[in-house]
Amino acid sequence: MDISTAGGLLLLLNEDLLTRIYSFLSGDSSDKKSFRATCKTFYRVDSLQRTHFRILRPEFLPQLLSKFPCLNSLDFSGCPRIDDGALAVLLRNGSVPFWATKLRRAVLSRSCGLGYYGLDILVKSCPVLEIIDVSYCCTFGDLEASAISCAGNLRDLRLDKCLGVTDVGLAKIAVGCGRLEKLSLKWCLEITDIGIDLLSKKCSNLKQLDVSYLKVTNEALRSISRISKLEVLAMMRCGMVDDVGLRYLGKGCPLLQVLDISRCDKLSCTSIVSVIKGHNGLIELHASYCFFELHLTPYCLFLELKNIKTLTLDGARIAHSSFQLISTSCKFLVEIGLGKCKGVTDNGILQLVSGCINLKMLNLTCCGDITDMAITGIAESCQNLVCLKLECCNLLTEKSLYSLGSFSYLLEELDLTDCSGVTDLGLSYLSRCSKLVCLKLGLCTNISDKGISYIASCCTKTCELDLYRCSGVGDDALASLSVGCKKLKKLNLSYCNKITDRGMKFLGHIEVLSDLEIRGLLNITSEGLIAVAAGCKRLAELDIKHCENIDDSGFWALAHYSRNLRQINLSNCAIRDVGLCMVMGNLTRLQDAKLVNLINVTVNGFELALRACCVRLKKVKLLTSLRFRLSQEIVEMLAARGCRVRWD
Repeated sequence: MDISTAGGLLLLLNEDLLTRIYSFLSGDSSDKKSFRATCKTFYRVDSLQRTHFRILRPEFLPQLLSKFPCLNSLDFSGCPRIDDGALAVLLRNGSVPFWATKLRRAVLSRSCGLGYYGLDILVKSCPVLEIIDVSYCCTFGDLEASAISCAGNLRDLRLDKCLGVTDVGLAKIAVGCGRLEKLSLKWCLEITDIGIDLLSKKCSNLKQLDVSYLKVTNEALRSISRISKLEVLAMMRCGMVDDVGLRYLGKGCPLLQVLDISRCDKLSCTSIVSVIKGHNGLIELHASYCFFELHLTPYCLFLELKNIKTLTLDGARIAHSSFQLISTSCKFLVEIGLGKCKGVTDNGILQLVSGCINLKMLNLTCCGDITDMAITGIAESCQNLVCLKLECCNLLTEKSLYSLGSFSYLLEELDLTDCSGVTDLGLSYLSRCSKLVCLKLGLCTNISDKGISYIASCCTKTCELDLYRCSGVGDDALASLSVGCKKLKKLNLSYCNKITDRGMKFLGHIEVLSDLEIRGLLNITSEGLIAVAAGCKRLAELDIKHCENIDDSGFWALAHYSRNLRQINLSNCAIRDVGLCMVMGNLTRLQDAKLVNLINVTVNGFELALRACCVRLKKVKLLTSLRFRLSQEIVEMLAARGCRVRWD
């Protein structure tokens, strides 16, 4: 069909038909991007249907937003320049635009330039706002919390790592946002039992609560136990909570379905018995690194978990008889975590999978005693398996991969990091798992280009591949990947010393590549970096630490082509003053930079580079000696802009 015929057919499609076609597009943003790039009519249909907008440059927003009548969600997390002034302009200094009256979700994660004034304008201009995410805004405190508290319709609030928020700020939110259903307070280290108590009294509609890493005690759990509608509670590493606190939970929260007590190291194995007895509808229990040993004295630990779907027990010593109990009692189990557990053997795994045939996710990281027998049993019994983690299981051989390739056709994620028994022949068997999306082969030193070619030819859906320190992998492997794995987004090639500029040129053909680690590749020069920068326009994260043979011409190309870069590691590179200034100044979306041991960059070069990007930079890593050589002005400027400096 020629272009004119295709164009004629498109003219027959009216807007209603195009809207129906649009509704069948997958959630993949690239599909919708291709749709709206087709022609003006398609662009108009996309504009009329689009509900979410991720902002990268705020200056064009006032004109753009008027074209999206159905917009109800804005994501500012990828826009480092958003601040109080930008929001004031966006909301027309009090004259509320139409889109703001319909906005229900605002993601402001890591927007350190925002403060009370900007949040106040946003909340007052968006009367139906239901979801706010200000996580990792480390400078936020009680004043900002008071601005958020005016959002009376708020249902979902994330305050993760808002380090300045205290019980006072939480009290304002609890009083002003009585309709809250989801609240995350992870790493809000100034919040205590007092704030949690008031929250439990004022926000009776809470269904999900995260108090992980808080310095709360058993009294906070007593308060939480009174929240009658609570379904999900996360309290990772609450080190001041002990068995008494869990007993309070056992008597309250009648609707509790998900509990995460991982790394609460003052709990005993018997402490969760009361929780389980009081909540036989528990669906998920995360208890990683809680217990040194999992005793079987309280048999109800497993016998009463009849509805459990997710069980993580990483780091515990598990008795052999536990596997039989889990297998007999937990028939609906879909995910189990046994990473770094002692006592995991072939026989135990065979007992487990004989009853838990619905398993989709299994973590056996560092379970070094299991052999091919266990993997064969898993593959044959659990044919719905989607994710399997086998890092450091060094007794496995090609037989394990043969079994997975023969039975685990639905497998999407497989971690074989540091499994010395993985060979090219094993990868040929594994390549039958054509739905693989994520494959980790780091430290598998017995594989070569041939093995990767098997994966590339059959596993075309692969999006993430880790080949860290795979010394046998070279340019031919990248040639295979560039042809077979066009969807590859994340690739780790660090210390694969056989790779040269020739391989980098092949990588340049993988247009969707967004995360690339090529640390320590001494055979890579500017020619290779130029090829990657010019071809992989979607690069967002790049690690070229110890790539010492790249000169400034490569970095100039990076500054010219890689405008989407948000994170970069240039440590121990040969970059000079001009190259560093070009990179830091031109990459307008850069938020995180590691700049350690740049021996060819002068103090003046660092000063100029940091000035060029201080408006948008959120994290930077520098050599400790620079702390006393940089001007006080630039250090204060970075701090004022919300940039966190890590001195190495």
